[in-house]
Amino acid sequence: MRTIPVNTNPPYAVTIGPGLLKDCGARLRETIPPCRMAVVTDSVVGALYLETVQESLKAAGYGVSACEFPAGEENKNFHTLSDILEFLAKERLTRTDCLVALGGGVVGDMAGFAAACYLRGIRYVQMPTTLLAAVDSSVGGKTAIDLRAGKNLAGAFLQPAAVLCDTECLNTLPQPVLAGGAAEAVKTAVLSGAGLFDRMEDGGFRFLELEPVIAACVQYKAGVVERDEKEQGERKLLNLGHTVGHAIEKCSGYTIPHGHAVAAGLAIISRSAARLGWMPEARDARRICSALADLGLPVSTEFSPEALAEAALADKKRAGDSITIVVPKSIGACELMQIPVSELLFVIGTGWEA
Repeated sequence: MRTIPVNTNPPYAVTIGPGLLKDCGARLRETIPPCRMAVVTDSVVGALYLETVQESLKAAGYGVSACEFPAGEENKNFHTLSDILEFLAKERLTRTDCLVALGGGVVGDMAGFAAACYLRGIRYVQMPTTLLAAVDSSVGGKTAIDLRAGKNLAGAFLQPAAVLCDTECLNTLPQPVLAGGAAEAVKTAVLSGAGLFDRMEDGGFRFLELEPVIAACVQYKAGVVERDEKEQGERKLLNLGHTVGHAIEKCSGYTIPHGHAVAAGLAIISRSAARLGWMPEARDARRICSALADLGLPVSTEFSPEALAEAALADKKRAGDSITIVVPKSIGACELMQIPVSELLFVIGTGWEA
């Protein structure tokens, strides 16, 4: 069992280990007094874990209700958000109550945004059940939904009151879903440097050895979030691979999972950096692409550079006629680069072909 503090305002802890869902009620009682808990989950996760979580919360003295929505990125929208908010109002939750996000990245984003909106903000707890949510989206307080124009274009910052990451949940995930989470771990490894990257690259990463990988990713992200909670500077680096990745998701109608899209986006920007001379050691780009491919992740996409550049015009990192991209200079060193929107097609096109 590992506990990693996140020293935001207010601070909270990320607890990582097996069996946490069964003990979630007792663990939350350490920081959250008895209140009403509204568990938000999706149709897949609910069938697996909702009963366990409800029983644990009730045994700890919490009043419990649950809201379930259909699984899938296509449901990460205003309609689902409205349904969750109406449920919270029907249950008459107050500002002293709490929402629980039980699921992967979509559930965490939806439930977190609902918590930020309802009564102008109530507490919420993240219980990630996927590797992607565990290593990335459950930590840091970014919540959002998708609009027709693009991914995560409506949202809010709201730090959770606690994060409980039960590693036993990962045993039920099919390998492609695990690989999607590993893409975010590779991204973090490129940002953080040799220690984590070597683990991902040299075969040391195994789906049975997830706890240290999750802990390393959370530890790195916690430090970044503490220094730049509202993404004014350094935290933008965590978007490495995401400008093209989000464009791939949009072009696919969100049929390509987030992690797989980010993997392709990371590979494309890495090749672009090497070919444009931004990455002095071209070998680093090859290592990044190889690490992704070894995990069964894509390092290219069928969508044209023109389609990707057009989709990326709605990216949150655009400001007027410029857009900020994250450029890997080496493994362990990335930087933010502001380029004219007119140059985005050239940058994407340079790294598009494997």
